[in-house]
Amino acid sequence: MVTVLASARFADSIPGRTKILRRLLFSLCLLPLATAVQAEPVHGIAMHGEPALSSGYTHFPYVKPDVKKGGRVNYGVVGTFDALNPFVLKGMRTTARGVWDPEFGNLLYEPLMTRSADEPFTLYGLLAETVEWDADRSYVQFNINPQAKWHDGTPVTPEDVIFTFELLRDKGRPPFNGRLTAVAKMEKIGEHGVKFTFNEKANRETPLIFASATPILPKHAIDPETFDQGGLAIPVGSGPYKIKELKPGEKVTWARDPNYWGKDIPAKVGFDNYDEITVTYFLQEATLFEAFKKGEIDIYPDGDSNHWQRAYNFPAAENGDVGKEAFKPGLPSGMLGFVFNTRRPIFADVKVREAINTAFDFEWLNKTLYGNAFTRTQSYWQNSALGAYGNAADEKELALLGSAKDKLSPEILAGTYTQSATDGSGGDRKALGKAVKLFGEAGYKIQGGKMLDASGKPLAFEVMTQNEGQEKMALAFQRTLKLIGVDMAIRTVDDAQYQARSNSFDYDMIIKSYTSSLSPGAEQVNRWGSESKDAQGSFNYAGVADPDIDRMMEALLQAREPEDFQAAVRAYDRLLVAGHYVVPLYHIGEQWVARWKHIGRPETAPLYGYQRPTWFDARVQ
Repeated sequence: MVTVLASARFADSIPGRTKILRRLLFSLCLLPLATAVQAEPVHGIAMHGEPALSSGYTHFPYVKPDVKKGGRVNYGVVGTFDALNPFVLKGMRTTARGVWDPEFGNLLYEPLMTRSADEPFTLYGLLAETVEWDADRSYVQFNINPQAKWHDGTPVTPEDVIFTFELLRDKGRPPFNGRLTAVAKMEKIGEHGVKFTFNEKANRETPLIFASATPILPKHAIDPETFDQGGLAIPVGSGPYKIKELKPGEKVTWARDPNYWGKDIPAKVGFDNYDEITVTYFLQEATLFEAFKKGEIDIYPDGDSNHWQRAYNFPAAENGDVGKEAFKPGLPSGMLGFVFNTRRPIFADVKVREAINTAFDFEWLNKTLYGNAFTRTQSYWQNSALGAYGNAADEKELALLGSAKDKLSPEILAGTYTQSATDGSGGDRKALGKAVKLFGEAGYKIQGGKMLDASGKPLAFEVMTQNEGQEKMALAFQRTLKLIGVDMAIRTVDDAQYQARSNSFDYDMIIKSYTSSLSPGAEQVNRWGSESKDAQGSFNYAGVADPDIDRMMEALLQAREPEDFQAAVRAYDRLLVAGHYVVPLYHIGEQWVARWKHIGRPETAPLYGYQRPTWFDARVQ
């Protein structure tokens, strides 16, 4: 430092007419200092704060580190598949589970870093052994593990990373195709490093998204010209499993790769424990459950309260061969509901959306279909400090909202707003009267038993459903709306059509679930951001384009301190609730899973709930 200051004083002594030379000399004097403060490679990165595990960690705390690998597991899913590429729209309808699938463990492709399920948003080294970044997160450098290899034995290289981001930019679906818009420069550093220098479009989460939410693809094994054409040609990956057998639309069998490069790195100890994983596809949930009862499927996640309470009276459950277990993750409620497609003119008016929401008789639905097992969801981050419900807006929030607070009701600002409730009779006149009043404010009136707009056109729309469970909820909604002259049709479509129409926003209303984490970030732009409104394949199912919502997303993405982050998410939650983009349904608060007794699990479950990739075949222990 003394040398630099002395050199700087010398530079300042140069006459003013050589000002450019003086500045150049001063810059050169600072080079040793800049080098000295370069970021050191680290083993993990967190969105806020520091990683909970030190650089010497040996495994995640929620695994069984000494598990004996072997045996097999049979998963069952409802639907079908006709492709092995989940990253493109063209030629892709439904992709086989496991290819890029955190629930099953990203069996084929891997990201640069992997997420700990026991922390809000912390990543540890996977394909990238270490990572470097600065305090401003103006850049991130991933240092590829020299041991990382593709299934064919070819090393994973920085060139693969660069190729991946460029390929997905040119041929990928949202959000993969938009990642490089935040990058000013992408370059190889040394033998194993790849560095991204960000521009003004990046935010503080961008490095973590690059690290965890982008699959790395093999440059040597992919033809960019045919990448977006779909198909069932078996890809080359770097993950712990290879595809052993493929029956299009019916079954995929995955075999554990005994030469998997990452089996001994700390972030993978206790994972990927089966020799074989079979995923079988069923056309109906009832057929899948029958296969589970017979032992053809080993694990059955259950989301139906009536089913959970009443369906497990078969012999294997009664004699203990099948067990039921409820997990309680420390997560916000999320949002399941009927989603309005606001691209449709009939749903452009928030008053119409509020009126339809008000008419929904959740209490009757909950009593009649679910035995009062569920709790109505009031906001997107309910049951957490990030949620607006139960938490009044403080000065920090109000400052963030600015003039947007004027479009929020006093109840929403106070955190006391609740969805309209009924007496559960199925025809609560008070609730329906409130809905009719709101329709009147939007220019509608009931005439001849029909809800008509100012031009005399009846209010009519269609709900697209995917399965019997959704259809039952829609029928209950249809029944109530009919009482006030609103014509709601229901169309249940097959999985392929549902996927295609969801991608192209070809529906009036749809039932969707929005999961909520303790670290919401860039994924919110793909759900609710103006830039994703018209991007086919995005998750902006409601067609939202609101500058105030965009501002709140930017605020939560740029927040450095936990209290600033909390204020931004709460303000964001309030705006989503006030927009009535969704008719909220319910949340469970638990994860229900039934499994055959030969499937074992670690003793502890992490913050995010049970993790299938850490379970194992108890018969080989």
